Order: sequence, then C-alpha cells, then structure tokens
Amino acid sequence: MPSKRLMGAFAFVDVCLLAAGVILIVFSQLWKMPNLMFNFTFSSEMLTGGLIMGIFFLLTFVLSVGAVVQKNHVTMGFVLLNWMLIVDAIVVLVAGVIVWFHTLQERIYYFGIFNKLPRDTRIEIQDKFSCCGYFTQNDTVEFGGKFCTNQTFVDTLVDPTNTDAHRCVAPLTKFTDFTLNNTFTTMFGFMAIVVLLFLASMCVIKRRQEEERFKKIDAKRGGRGFV
Repeated sequence: MPSKRLMGAFAFVDVCLLAAGVILIVFSQLWKMPNLMFNFTFSSEMLTGGLIMGIFFLLTFVLSVGAVVQKNHVTMGFVLLNWMLIVDAIVVLVAGVIVWFHTLQERIYYFGIFNKLPRDTRIEIQDKFSCCGYFTQNDTVEFGGKFCTNQTFVDTLVDPTNTDAHRCVAPLTKFTDFTLNNTFTTMFGFMAIVVLLFLASMCVIKRRQEEERFKKIDAKRGGRGFV
C-alpha cells in the first residue's frame, strides 16, 4: 500500500479537481442568468464549454475514486485515470486558448456583439456607462433612456481630441478584458490541478508496482523477507 503521505497528497489534489468541477458547473449556470454585463461578455458557447469542462472534471473524480479502491496489485484504474486527465488537459487548453484569443480582439469582437443586441439592451448599456454608440456617437447609438435622449444631445458629446469620450467601447472592453483575463487565468490554474493529479497518479502506480514486485520476490524466498 502506498504511503499515507503520498495518498494524502493524491486525495488533496483530487478534492481540488472536484472543487474545480463544481465551480465550473455552478458559474456556467449562474452566468446564464439575466445579468447585463455577464450576458454581454460570455457567449452561450463559452458557458456551455465551461459546463462540459466541469462535467469532465467530475467524471475524472469518480474515476479516481474507483482507481483508489481497487486492490493494490490492480493499476488499470490509475492508467485509465491518467488517460482521462490527458483528455481534461486538452479540453482546458483548448478552452483557455479560445478565451485568451478573444482578449486579443475585444474591441472588434464585442462591436459585433453590440450590433446584435436588442434596442432596449443597448439603451441599458448606454445609461449604465453614460455613453452613446460603440465606436462613435453615430454608428450604433440608440436614442432613449436617461442619457442618450436625442440627436442634439448626442452631437454635443463629440470630442475630436478624445476618441473614447462618451463612447461605449471603452467601458465595455474594460469590463470584458478584466473578466476574460481572470477567466482564462483561472482555467490555466485548473490545468495545474490536472497536471499535479496526473503526477500523483503516476507516483501511486509506481509505488504499487514496486510493492507488488517485492511481494513476488518475498514469496519466492518463502516469505522470509529481506535481510
């Protein structure tokens, strides 16, 4: 039986993986609820990806429990666990890179999102950030609400010396940049958990194989043990 210290380390990282899976599932569902900025920042595809990743982590945790409870000479459970962890790592890497890629083209990407928003949602954003339109006060401005009441008022906001003044692109991308950066940083933090659990699993396999080898040698010696 592997040492208590090794199995304790394995159990700790395994519980961390379980917690990561729960976090992914919970937040992927919470951010689907009506929320102006989170609904703007995260597409349904991103949230579905987070849900799938969380389910993968939970399935991996279940597989790890099955591997641990197997008899000492059986390591197939840990072998399957390691393959599952490799799949987890690929899923995390792909999802993290996709989110990171969005941070490189936020102004253009979210311009397309802003263009597709319903009129009432655009007005809500304009009122929230006291801005009119996305890039300019004439491209995607919606009249109404408390701030962008009419064309005359919008014309007074034009400032040739400040291209972001009273334009929604600046506050929107400030929020999305902060949120996306924290999201993919957290996701790559989950990658560390996956890697650590993989290494811990390899150590358990190695330890179990060594113990079984020594048992066989001991049996050949008539059970007298080593001098």
